Amino acid sequence: MTRLSNKLIGVSTLTLSLMSGTAAIAAPSGTVAFLMPDEGSTRYEQHDFPGFKAEMSKLCPDCKVLYQNANGDVAQQQQQFNSAISQGARVIVLDPVDSAAAASLVHLAQSQGVKVIAYDRPVPSTPADYYVSFDNEGIGRAIAQSLVQHLKDTGVPTTRGGLLEVNGSPVDAAAGLIKKGSHEGVQGSGYKTLAEYDTPDWAPPKAQQWVSGQITRFGSQIIGVVAANDGTGGGAVAALKAAGVNPVPPVTGNDATIAGLQLIISGDQYNTILKPSEIVAAAAAKVAVGFLSGQSPKAETTLFKTPSQLFKPAVITAKNLKAEVVDKGFASAKDLCADRYAEGCKKLGITN
Repeated sequence: MTRLSNKLIGVSTLTLSLMSGTAAIAAPSGTVAFLMPDEGSTRYEQHDFPGFKAEMSKLCPDCKVLYQNANGDVAQQQQQFNSAISQGARVIVLDPVDSAAAASLVHLAQSQGVKVIAYDRPVPSTPADYYVSFDNEGIGRAIAQSLVQHLKDTGVPTTRGGLLEVNGSPVDAAAGLIKKGSHEGVQGSGYKTLAEYDTPDWAPPKAQQWVSGQITRFGSQIIGVVAANDGTGGGAVAALKAAGVNPVPPVTGNDATIAGLQLIISGDQYNTILKPSEIVAAAAAKVAVGFLSGQSPKAETTLFKTPSQLFKPAVITAKNLKAEVVDKGFASAKDLCADRYAEGCKKLGITN
C-alpha cells in the first residue's frame, strides 16, 4: 500500500464519523459495486478505486467488490449497473456518466432493495440513498475567487477586458455545481465574463478548440480563464500558447493532477484544487458497509433531497504547492520535476 493510501485511510478513520452510534460496525459479507464514469481522467484507476478497495478490505474483508468503468458511455454504464444487480450487489456506488439518465438506474436499484450511493456527481432528479463528494459548488467558487483576487493583487483593472469560463460536461450535475460556484466567485468582482462554454465530455481538445476561437474573437481582452478542471485548463493553456499569447493570462484548474501541478510549476496555470479522492472513496466504503450492516449513515447536510457528506478541498497555487502537495506526500518531487519542469521546481524550492 502506498504512503498516500496509508495517510488518507488514516485520515478517513479519524475524521469520518458517518455511522450512528459508537459501537464497532459489523462486517457482513456481501457484494458492492463501484461504477465509475470515464477514463478521461486517471484519478479513477489511480486513486478512487484503490482508495475504495483498501477501505472495503479493511472494514469488510469478506465483501466482494465489483469495479467497472463506463468509458463515457451512458449505455455501457447502464449495462454495467444491470450486471451488478444480477451479480447480487446489495450496494452500488455510482459516479454517473449522465446525471439525468442515472435517475432510472436509481429507481431500478431501489425497486429491488439495492442501495445506491451517488459518488462525486449527484443525481438531482431522484434522491439516491446517500451522496458522497467534495463540495463542487465550493470548488467553483474557490477557484474563481482565487483568480479574481490574483487579478486585483497584480493590478489588472476591471475595465481592461474580461474572463473566459470553460465549464465541464453539460450532462454532469457536478459540473453544473462547479459552474454555479464559478459564477458566484466572479459575480460582484467587477470583472466581466466575455464568453463561456460547457465542454462536452470534459474533453481537453474541445476546450482547446473553443478557447482558440475566443482568442481570435477577443484577443488581448482575455485577462484570465476560469476552467473547471485541470484538463479543460490545460486545453486553455495549450490554445493560448499556440496563439503566441505571452504572458499566458492566469488559468484555473481542479483535481491537482500531475499535469496541472506541472503547469503551475512552469507558471502557465495559476491554481488547482487538491481533493485527494481516496478520502471520498473511503467515506463511500464506510457508508456502503453501514448499509450492508442495516445501519443508517449520518449526514451533515442534504443535497438534491439526498443525505450527503461533502468534503472541503484546498486551493493550490505556486505559493503553497510545495507545502500542501509535496511536503504532505500527495505528489512527489520525482514525478513533478522531470525534464523541463526541473527549473520551475528549483524556483519553488522543490527538490528530490
